[in-house]
Amino acid sequence: MIASMIIIFVVGYLMIALEHPLKVNKATFALMMCGILWCIYSIIAHPAGLAEQLKMELGDTAEILFFLIGAMTIVEHIDRYGGFSFITERIHARNKRHLLWILSFVTFFMSAVLDNMTTTIIMVMMIRRILPEQRERWLFAGVIVLAANAGGAWSPIGDVTTIMLWMTDKVTTMDLIVNLLVPSLVSMIVPTAIASRWIKKEPVDKPRQNPDHGPQQIASEYPGVSKAILILGVGGLLFVPVFKSATHLPPYMGMMVSLGIIWLVTEVIIAQKHIDPKLGGRVHHAMRNIDMSTILFFLGILMSVSALKEAGILGAVAQGMNDGIHEPYTIASLIGVLSSIVDNVPLVAACIKMFDLGTMTGDPAYLAYFVEDGLFWHLLTFTAGVGGSLLIIGSAAGVVAMGIEKIPFIWYLKKITLIALAGYIAGIAVIWVESFLPFIF
Repeated sequence: MIASMIIIFVVGYLMIALEHPLKVNKATFALMMCGILWCIYSIIAHPAGLAEQLKMELGDTAEILFFLIGAMTIVEHIDRYGGFSFITERIHARNKRHLLWILSFVTFFMSAVLDNMTTTIIMVMMIRRILPEQRERWLFAGVIVLAANAGGAWSPIGDVTTIMLWMTDKVTTMDLIVNLLVPSLVSMIVPTAIASRWIKKEPVDKPRQNPDHGPQQIASEYPGVSKAILILGVGGLLFVPVFKSATHLPPYMGMMVSLGIIWLVTEVIIAQKHIDPKLGGRVHHAMRNIDMSTILFFLGILMSVSALKEAGILGAVAQGMNDGIHEPYTIASLIGVLSSIVDNVPLVAACIKMFDLGTMTGDPAYLAYFVEDGLFWHLLTFTAGVGGSLLIIGSAAGVVAMGIEKIPFIWYLKKITLIALAGYIAGIAVIWVESFLPFIF
């Protein structure tokens, strides 16, 4: 039975990785895999405790899902009011090389507040208005993907995997920022510096207006409201880590509070400004546009991983890695490289279950790497996020850019993978240096 669970998980994982060639949404395979794995586990598990195990695992998964639903709704609501256009229209550059640097830094810090996928969509759509030549846009889009993934790695709300580690108390807000801001910044600067040498110092074209992109009608008719919604939405997202630190309640509760406040303020604004309901400016309109297939994918994959954990499979794998490798940098680095091939969400979910101190054995010095804010979790946060940039299919940001700009897999492999690897190695090196600073000073 254990062997059959492993086979089903591997086959399901392969189907998820082949989502685009198969033209079948990955949520389909994740949900099927989840149901089949728990059915098999129910055969080998003690029936008396199965319901309680399932309820506990579903509760942990639901916390992440509710957080994501709230965050995605807020981001969609900001976009409906043209809030992101308020940012992108104020980007000015002397030449194309200068523009690349500006876009990299803006993407890096924007993805720390929003998420890397949303930020990539915004920035790639912007360069479509500025750069008419397709291959030039590919290079810019590739650097944007690297910057978005690097920016999401040092913020507790910047990436789905970071959110997962933060919500499961593997990392805390301030320690994450202090330890990963510089390595993440280096992993963005190194490839940007290399890529900038491939771009001529030509003047930047004036942005072409595209009235079909985004909710331009609300933004043009109510510019003050657009700015207010942007400030309110970003403030609501930034409020969540503060809420968690102040109340010690799960982050999804803070996200629900933020969403509720934004919903109330929006209703008041609509009533006062007499905004036409047909423009779709209410929060419940934004909810209709969030990607529920992504939410269901997370449900399926996280519950699939939970089934492997309850069956003892993940514990055995973790023990094998501990015994065979027994070195946090190597383990985390390999997981990061693997995340460029397969989705980093199930990888991180598996690591959270595998490297649980409650099930691990070994010397105290080694186990110290796996405590809250331990070296391993900071490494994993970095490698799982930045490592996804090594291949264009390795991250949500890469897949989005690939879809918008029709970037070929082979082109990205030839042009971007090596500079992404340079940034990845440089970032890990910075973390290694940082780990010795307390002993030096």
